[in-house]
Amino acid sequence: MRSAHCLIVTLAWLLLTLACATATAATADRCLAVSDAGPRIHRASLRPVVLKPTEVRLTFVGHATFLIESAGGVKIATDYNDYLRPRVVPDIITMNHAHETHFTPFPDPRIRHVLRGWNPAGGPAMHDLTVGDVRVRNVTTNLRGWTGGTEMYGNSIFVFEIAGLCIAHLGHLHHTLTPRHLGQIGQLDVVLAPVDGSYTLDMDGMLEVLKALRARLVIPMHYFGETTLTRFLQRMQPTFKVKRSSTPTVVISHQSLPAQPEILVLPGN
Repeated sequence: MRSAHCLIVTLAWLLLTLACATATAATADRCLAVSDAGPRIHRASLRPVVLKPTEVRLTFVGHATFLIESAGGVKIATDYNDYLRPRVVPDIITMNHAHETHFTPFPDPRIRHVLRGWNPAGGPAMHDLTVGDVRVRNVTTNLRGWTGGTEMYGNSIFVFEIAGLCIAHLGHLHHTLTPRHLGQIGQLDVVLAPVDGSYTLDMDGMLEVLKALRARLVIPMHYFGETTLTRFLQRMQPTFKVKRSSTPTVVISHQSLPAQPEILVLPGN
């Protein structure tokens, strides 16, 4: 009996010590994240939760850039540029040709797969890439020229097939989608949508696009301050419910998708 009592006391002491050490480490991690924070570099969690094969992690880096991570460890950065990028070196980057906050002429040479949403040689860009547990494909759209006219095929909607989910990044979308576009895109679960209502598609046009895509989750991007974001959210209601996250990262699975169409606002630049 005495031995059992001693064993219980010892175990309790060990558990208390472990809890204190964990709390101390968590505090140190938080302080390290704050002290290391630099301008225009997004620092994700130092200890990201391990993903299940049915899950994907999205982090809003800012503007039109997201870091998308699969359970197999594949990392993707959207609209990769020289001004705002994730801290990690992605395996895949996508870019669009609207202006320099959506692409770079000099991507990090360590990036294995550079997918331009336009074709420098002319004509539409064509991508259909599988890396590990991720498939990436594109559907081209046109851009308005800065001095008038149209840049044919200057933008791509990139579709990411991960963990049984279909996630589309609309890029710098300038026009509504035709039945051909919708057929090429297919059924979506998540849409990353530019919502500024001026440089990209106007509010009415974006509402039309989002209704046509029929995704259950929409995450806004490419807005300029709270005023622009609020105008978009007001225009989308009551068609979409609105939720706001306190963190820029969300883990998504089929099971976690909302039953009704929803807009999820992730904090970012």
